[in-house]
Amino acid sequence: MKTLQGAPGAKILALGHYQPSRVVTNADLSATIETNDEWIQSRVGIKERRIASENESEIDLAVQAGGKALAASGLSADDIDLVIVATCTLETQIPNAAGRVANRLGIDAPGAFDVNTACSGFCYALAVANDAIRAGSATNVLVIGTEKLSQWIDWTDRTTAVIFADGAGAAVVGPSDIPRIGPVVWGSAGDKSDAIIIKDRDSFLHQEGQTVFRWATTALHPVARQICERAGVDPADLAAFVPHQANLRIIEAIARKIGADNAVIAKDIVLAGNTSAASIPLALSRMVERAEIPSGGLALLLGFGAGLTYAGQIVEIP
Repeated sequence: MKTLQGAPGAKILALGHYQPSRVVTNADLSATIETNDEWIQSRVGIKERRIASENESEIDLAVQAGGKALAASGLSADDIDLVIVATCTLETQIPNAAGRVANRLGIDAPGAFDVNTACSGFCYALAVANDAIRAGSATNVLVIGTEKLSQWIDWTDRTTAVIFADGAGAAVVGPSDIPRIGPVVWGSAGDKSDAIIIKDRDSFLHQEGQTVFRWATTALHPVARQICERAGVDPADLAAFVPHQANLRIIEAIARKIGADNAVIAKDIVLAGNTSAASIPLALSRMVERAEIPSGGLALLLGFGAGLTYAGQIVEIP
C-alpha cells in the first residue's frame, strides 16, 4: 500500500472574522430583564455583544469570515481541499455546515465536516487540520468557528442572556517547511457534562455558572502550561495568549497563573461577548487586524467549554 507524503509542518496562512451589525449593550438588556451594567461587568466583564438578525444564519456568518480568510491568504477556492467548521448552534443537524459553506465559497468537492465540542471547537478543528496536512490527507484547509447562540438563549434568563452572542472567525491553514502549529493538548471532564446543556430541541441553553467557573479557574492553567511544554515554548516568550472568551474573570485568572507576563491577553469578551467556537479565531483575527500582536510571534490558544472539553496549541501568528 502506498504511503501518502505529507508536509513537514503546517501554519496559519491568514485569518478572517465577521460580526453581525446589531450591537446589544448592557443598557439594552436592562430594559427587558432585571440586570444592569455594573452587575454584568462585575461578573463577566461584558459591555456589549453582537446579535445576528433573524434572517442571518450561522452559515451566513461562516461564509463571511471564511471568505475574508481565503482572500487574505492569497489562495483561490480551488486550492482548498478540506473545510472544517466548528459549531454547536446549527438549527438542524443535517446537512452539515461545512459542505454548505464550501459550496457558497466556490470550493469544489472538498472534504467537509463539522466539529462539535462547543467552545473548544476551533482548537479541535485546527488540530485536525494540522494533522491532515502533515499526514498528506490535505494540502490547504479552511477552518471556521461560527455560532448563532442567540437562537438558543432564553432572553428572559439573565444568567445566559447577558453572556452569549453571535459571530464567526476563520483560518486558512497550509503546509510549512517547519511546524508552525504546535502539538495539541486536549481532553474532557465528562463527569461535569451537565454543567452546560441544551436538554432537547425545544429547550434553551442552561449553564451552571459557578461549576464552570470553578473548573475553568482551577483545572485549565496546568493545561496551558502543558501546551507550552509540549511545544518547547517558555510562557515568558509568548507574544499573545488567546483563550476562549468565556468570562473576563476566568481569562484574567488563567493568565495570572501561567507566567505569560510579556503576552498580550485577548479580551475580546468585553465588546463581543461569548461566541463559543467562534471566540478564539474571532479574537485572534481582530488582534492581528489591529496590529496588537507581531507577525511571527507565538500565540497560545486555549479553548474550553461545554462537554466539558478543552483543547489548545501554540501557533505562529500570521
